[in-house]
Amino acid sequence: MNAEIRIESMTTEYIAGAVALQRACFPAPFPEDQLWNQDHLTRHLEIFSQGQFVALDQGHVVASASATLISEANWQSHRSWNETVGGPFLENFDATGQTLYGLDISVHPDNRGRGIGKRLYRARFELVRTLGLTRYGTACRLPDFRNFQTKFPEKTVADYAEDVVRGSATDRTLSPLLKYGLVYNTVINDYMEDYESANAAALLEWKP
Repeated sequence: MNAEIRIESMTTEYIAGAVALQRACFPAPFPEDQLWNQDHLTRHLEIFSQGQFVALDQGHVVASASATLISEANWQSHRSWNETVGGPFLENFDATGQTLYGLDISVHPDNRGRGIGKRLYRARFELVRTLGLTRYGTACRLPDFRNFQTKFPEKTVADYAEDVVRGSATDRTLSPLLKYGLVYNTVINDYMEDYESANAAALLEWKP
């Protein structure tokens, strides 16, 4: 299935493709200054090449996944994106950290529905096992919250996340991750500037 799609470790030759991919996956109103650039991805490879993946279709980057390692105290703090990872250059990278923290996963709109995201998550989970880590963790966007809010203005973003977990609402980011086996923890408010998600994110984890 999807034999033509290859999941590989990111290398410098794929950085330009991954940067272009970001713009295709996160158009306005997502802030341009929150997207990866060449310097960011070069830094990620320098400090933690094992945590960076791409999906290739005939040599073209059609998806990417970035991750870092953070300390247990950092994971438990439930802070904003910048405070957790140390900004786009990952200043809070901890080589001894026990949480593989997912920073981003991007699948080109033309290639969605092909199971690529699930395969990238499998690669991440396998890395957790290989490195003997405690967990994979991430805080994911909730991009369908604003549309939901127009129908249910009395509900908070935490209410929405819980509805998605129960299956009474769907979210194009959170719903697939729950199907991949990640477990919902809580909502972090003021996680990053993200109008669609009301600046919030759902904290998720997976343990081997």
